[in-house]
Amino acid sequence: MAARDQKSGGIAVGLIAAAIGVFGVVAAAQSVARERRAIRLRGKNVLLTGGSRGLGLVLARQLVRQGAHVALCARDPDELRRAEKSILEAAPEAQIATFVCDLEDTSQVRRFVHDAEAHFGPTDILIHNAGIIQVGPMETMTVLDYEEALRVHFWAAYHLVEAVRPTMQRRRNGRIALISSIGGKVSVPHLLPYSTSKFALVGYAEGLRAELLKDGVYVTAVCPGLMRTGSPRNALFKGQNTKEYSWFAVADSLPGLTISADTAAEEILNAVIHGDAEVLPSLAAKGIAAVHGLLPGLTADVLGEVNRFLPAPGGIGTDRRRGFDSETRIAPSILTALTERAADNNNER
Repeated sequence: MAARDQKSGGIAVGLIAAAIGVFGVVAAAQSVARERRAIRLRGKNVLLTGGSRGLGLVLARQLVRQGAHVALCARDPDELRRAEKSILEAAPEAQIATFVCDLEDTSQVRRFVHDAEAHFGPTDILIHNAGIIQVGPMETMTVLDYEEALRVHFWAAYHLVEAVRPTMQRRRNGRIALISSIGGKVSVPHLLPYSTSKFALVGYAEGLRAELLKDGVYVTAVCPGLMRTGSPRNALFKGQNTKEYSWFAVADSLPGLTISADTAAEEILNAVIHGDAEVLPSLAAKGIAAVHGLLPGLTADVLGEVNRFLPAPGGIGTDRRRGFDSETRIAPSILTALTERAADNNNER
């Protein structure tokens, strides 16, 4: 009996050792392949949406520092002028062009791509960063909120990709980064239109990567957690908007739970350079995604308990206010200092 137990134990140890060995070989092969497909950003033509403020502006700064030619777009011409000025002040030699574009208008999307490529040449890298955040309980969200979020996050991505994909496939070269969110992997209370559209973007990115790998085009799904970009000031708040803004702005400032925009941008560009399938900037995002992947029911139930502490419907109802019109004694305050500093640095005022 003892001999049989020893034999079984030996087989088990052998199987574990073999599994570890196989895992090590696969990991090593993936690491070698990752380095082989790495590119340099210098001289690359980059299309960047939502580049006038927040994470987009930080990405633009880092891209031009590495020698990329950056065509960035946004809806607000004044924001674009300020963004371009701040980039050129820090890097006078930067190759940058700005374009006013409403990504909800398909014709403007096509024109942006056409004009950018007329300026710099064929697109090497597409980064779809533009986004919209609507915050409030589900009772305050309307079909228009869902449609708007899908137009900005998913449909804009689709039309941008369709505009650059054929040339990338013909050249057998290209990088596409679609910036979703941890909210595109774990649906968060009071952010339903946002999460719904970001889930769509993740699904699109994953399927797109699988279909374009054969053509040498690498698609990266980017799913950051909370980043200190200063964006709460320009998010849209519904229901009890001042309370919604307070919890959102405070959460966006918490060290440990959040990551700086500069660090997030570095991780995103590193993933683009290496053609990674996915990147989740911040340990918090990685941890939440891992737990949700293993225990989705538990995650949903925990978030259900969190929802009990969020503001109830009421206030302005289905109307909406920007964050800067929803300020309280809590936000801004020392509790939101990191977010306020980021807003100053990243053209969010």
